[in-house]
Amino acid sequence: MTDRLDIMEIDTDSRYWRQQFLSLPFRLYRHVPQWVPPLAPDAALMLNRERHPFFRHSDAIFLLARRNDETIGRLAVLDNANYNAYNHERSAFFYLFECIDERAVALALFEHGFAWARRRGLEQMKGPRGLSALDGIGLLVEGFEHRPALGIPYNPAYYPALVEAAGFERLDDSLSGYLSTATKFPEKIHQVSELVQKRRGLRVVRFQTRRELLQLVPQLGDLYNNALGGTSGGVPLTADEVQAIANQILHYADPRLVKVVMKEDEAVGFLLAYPDVSAAVQRTGGHLWPVGWIDLLRELKRSKWVNINGAGIVAKYRGLGGMAILFSEMQKSLVEGGFEHADLVQISVSNDNMQRELRDLGVDFYKMHRQYARSL
Repeated sequence: MTDRLDIMEIDTDSRYWRQQFLSLPFRLYRHVPQWVPPLAPDAALMLNRERHPFFRHSDAIFLLARRNDETIGRLAVLDNANYNAYNHERSAFFYLFECIDERAVALALFEHGFAWARRRGLEQMKGPRGLSALDGIGLLVEGFEHRPALGIPYNPAYYPALVEAAGFERLDDSLSGYLSTATKFPEKIHQVSELVQKRRGLRVVRFQTRRELLQLVPQLGDLYNNALGGTSGGVPLTADEVQAIANQILHYADPRLVKVVMKEDEAVGFLLAYPDVSAAVQRTGGHLWPVGWIDLLRELKRSKWVNINGAGIVAKYRGLGGMAILFSEMQKSLVEGGFEHADLVQISVSNDNMQRELRDLGVDFYKMHRQYARSL
């Protein structure tokens, strides 16, 4: 008699099934020193249909693969109505995929996800991609020996084969790069930045406190949405999503590392960086209470790594030296903060210009994540 494999949709109101879903990665990665667990409040929020802003406009299903009363795989499938309306698509997304190294288990999870998406009239599935703009995208396909930046996906090397066996093909790759403060930075970048600011009437706003940063959150949301500039593949943030992302970042943000480019009273560019606290998150297992906060706060002060997790400027300033301002502020953040290493996360391979410019600054691209797609 063979063991029976069951695929079930969990009741997200059930504490037991939420715990089964959230605890699986801790078993799969228990012997993987590079893995960084998610912060427990952020992971739990994704299954909270009352509190997560995603569920105010969209829906998702959370699946478990079970054998002999043991959880051996999981998968979330999303129907992001705002994304589909903005991009004129009928796409589902998969996310939070975790699985033992068995093709049959992965295929069973995806088949249940495909069926759910088809019943909703969706025509293709992409992923991995999460509920929030702050969620890292893709499966890791290169750089398994390196610890990921906080919030950026890490997975075993066998995951891409499981996903491809389910009929997915490569959609896009994104690169993460390493920059050392020991690398000689071109002084010309700072000179161009100063010149562009003077000629265009731009200024860089820096923050000292979280309160100052919170006051600008609505403008930053508008800036993110304006920076989409009609491009495909993005989705504007709602006011609730902007606030939720801000609250999430403030767990580990250093306000001094967030820079905003202003034109008079309008935000036209931004640089989001924060100290890497992954070592503390590993030690605490992602739990902030009751004493995890203490370790995290200590790591904020002693970390020699900084994660650069977002940079953008509205389209009309991109070809006028606006990116030089962001590059200049990036290097200043490293030096002024006393950091020695920077991880620049997830830049699409299709962005040839930015990759070339960053390589010229000394950035070594050393990790790659891949997004997949397949028709339904």
